[in-house]
Amino acid sequence: MNADLGVEIRGQGSGERGDAGSLDARALRGRFPALGRLINGHRLVYLDNAATTHKPLAVLDAIERHYRLSNANVHRGVHTLAEEATAAYETCRHRVARFVGAADARQVVITRNATEALNLVARGWGARLGPGDEVVTTEMEHHSNLVPWIMLARERGVTLRHVPVTDDGELDLAAFARLLSARTRVVAVTAMSNVLGTINPVPEIAEMARRVGAVVVVDGAQSVPHLPVDFATLGADFLAFSAHKAYGPTGVGFLVGRLERLEEVEPVWGGGEMIREVHLDRATWNGLPHRLEAGTPNIAGAAAFPSALDLFEELGLGPVRVHEQGLVAYALDRLSSLGFLRVHGPLDPARRGGLVSFTDPDIHPHDQAQVLDNLGVAVRAGHHCAQPLMRRLGETATVRASFGVYSDHDDVDALVDGLMAARRYFGS
Repeated sequence: MNADLGVEIRGQGSGERGDAGSLDARALRGRFPALGRLINGHRLVYLDNAATTHKPLAVLDAIERHYRLSNANVHRGVHTLAEEATAAYETCRHRVARFVGAADARQVVITRNATEALNLVARGWGARLGPGDEVVTTEMEHHSNLVPWIMLARERGVTLRHVPVTDDGELDLAAFARLLSARTRVVAVTAMSNVLGTINPVPEIAEMARRVGAVVVVDGAQSVPHLPVDFATLGADFLAFSAHKAYGPTGVGFLVGRLERLEEVEPVWGGGEMIREVHLDRATWNGLPHRLEAGTPNIAGAAAFPSALDLFEELGLGPVRVHEQGLVAYALDRLSSLGFLRVHGPLDPARRGGLVSFTDPDIHPHDQAQVLDNLGVAVRAGHHCAQPLMRRLGETATVRASFGVYSDHDDVDALVDGLMAARRYFGS
């Protein structure tokens, strides 16, 4: 193992195409209009699902249907359109609660995205923290689960601690145990790394945090759309994720929390539905979850997201996980067979989600991504909003290929062919 997490992958399968699972990815692609595009005369091979997923026709139709037939503001009107819009908006809340295993729909706060949900916790719950209190995050966090805590530390004098990442791309739980103390008030951790694909043992981490009385904040942006989740047994106090990474619209996210913890969150934004009574010099707040939802939300997006959840209920998150794990195993095998890539993250496909991140020592990731795009293959190149982890890897950037329910072995083959084309183009 290299100290910079660059690992040489061996023995990751037979190299045969095999079956990525029970999902018919090619048939599923037919439900996603954007995937029928040609890019520079090539079939679009979309491998940027960790950034955002495409939207099925059912979601697009639901957005249009809302604006065509039921466009109105929510919670305030008594006319038919307002009642229809409110019913659709609240249906989203109830469906999300069921999807993640929350017992009460009041546990679901609708936000703009996972980033806003994490900021809401850091600012709204973190308002009770001060000098002497400690927040533990990790080296593998997305900036959305680092920057809000950095801002809190600047404003309130909180001390930040960080769990290191091991050479094989896992969190160092022994080091985590040493970081915990009676001063630890918050443990903020991603359930799945958006760079390494590492699936973190959140229940174990949460149990360790609870021994010192810490609140557990989980970034589920990458995990919720890909892995079965049960909030009741996850051990988290707060869970954040976005609709747009789960085949839903952009501009809609969710903060799922324990009711007793959500009650402790101070409203960050004022006005609109979050109030109960307002005087010129004072105000009282509404009950959960509305006290944390100020102003007019993305009503159409919320109304459409249940159509994406219908897809998950049809397919089942278990089969989705099997499908993506099979793709990762195949991708790791194909990429390692090239002999010139450094692939980052755990060696075992069972320990990682549906993405692979790698570098070619002779070609910059942005150049690789450009060649791939010319061939119709869409990947992400850059630091992936995880600059501390990039420094740990000894990289400035990587190429990341991430899979969805409509990805298959042909997509992996197109990726590998594109990487070989990049080597030929740059004379490597």
